Amino acid sequence: MNNNARFSGKIAVVTGAAQGIGRGVALAAAAEGASLVLVDRAALVHEVAAQIHANGGQALAVEADLETYAGACLMTSAALQAHGRIDVLVNNVGGTIWAKPYQEYEEAQIEAEIRRSLFPTLWCCRAVLPGMIERKQGVIVNVSSIATRSIYRVPYAAAKGGVNALTASLAFEHAQDGIRVNAIATGGTEAPPRKVPRNTAEQTPQEAAWYQGIVDQTMASSLMHRYGTIDEQVRAILFLASDEASYITGTVLPVGGGDLG
Repeated sequence: MNNNARFSGKIAVVTGAAQGIGRGVALAAAAEGASLVLVDRAALVHEVAAQIHANGGQALAVEADLETYAGACLMTSAALQAHGRIDVLVNNVGGTIWAKPYQEYEEAQIEAEIRRSLFPTLWCCRAVLPGMIERKQGVIVNVSSIATRSIYRVPYAAAKGGVNALTASLAFEHAQDGIRVNAIATGGTEAPPRKVPRNTAEQTPQEAAWYQGIVDQTMASSLMHRYGTIDEQVRAILFLASDEASYITGTVLPVGGGDLG
């Protein structure tokens, strides 16, 4: 455990906590004193909780499908039953499933992209807000993307544009309730291969070329001409989640090496 205790005494819920950025947020927040509720539909989330316990922290793992309101309510109920309140919510569920020109998307694929990258944030905000309003305090950090201006992932861009609008509107609506709502717009991020892939179908040569187009465009758009690290995204998320950002709300912070999305 490090000596920085920005989240000492805080109850923090992190969604999509089994892998990638969500896992990084969970481990770092635990190291700074947070009691964690880790939510994912993958059983891998229990391994993250076990790692936190081994490091002397506190974490509860919850398996839930956050693409549904029932899953978000399950998450909230588990957190409230264990701790009686939620101080911080980090909405991290989302991610591109397919990469291709918009005219190549099937109807079901477009709907699946929106369900994956917009609805979990909508449902989780809806589920935790009543308790935060009642207590007159709370922090929500939504994970968006600079891919709102991108190629070959229009449905994902639309979903993350929705996350940005949700962030601004909730901040406007609930500042009077002592609730801060912000987002980070992640840029391209280096991460280990996903243990549970978003798309299990074998990639065709054409699909590989389209995906490489995204990589090339992202590198070109970034002023730093590189991908970021998980730690670089985590530090921005935890800043907005902490009291260090107490006078910041309604903001989408780009973390993309100068690419504003």
